[in-house]
Amino acid sequence: MLRVALWEPEIPPNTGNIARLCVASGCSLHLVGRLGFRIDEKSLRRAGLDYWDSVDLHRHNTLAEFESLLTSQGARLFCLSARADTPYTKIPFRAGDCLLFGAETRGLPAEVMARQACFTIPMVSGKVRSLNLATSVGVVVYEGLRQLHGW
Repeated sequence: MLRVALWEPEIPPNTGNIARLCVASGCSLHLVGRLGFRIDEKSLRRAGLDYWDSVDLHRHNTLAEFESLLTSQGARLFCLSARADTPYTKIPFRAGDCLLFGAETRGLPAEVMARQACFTIPMVSGKVRSLNLATSVGVVVYEGLRQLHGW
């Protein structure tokens, strides 16, 4: 299945909603770097409802540690960013791929984007720069599932 990775997430309800999405879609969830909250926070668990214990959760202290793990497993890493140009629909998904999303207020570091394949969710209207993190994860994960399962 797919892997979802969040680099330094800041907003507990986003991470809780993404955790719930990961359970529903069969994806593992990787939290990378410094978190803007504690994993045991009430707001995080509330957003994930009673699904938190079912999340295939992995914690990584650094991005380098996380990237090393993926490399050792032969997994591909795709970055998602409002600053990328290529639409996410161009990702040729394979089982085991990992989707990396950045912090809500800062996105992904430029040095990470410089060495990885980067994709974006195109905005029809120029009135917003990006979607909510949990919404973005849902859009891209379900495109991956559509490709993998032939939906």
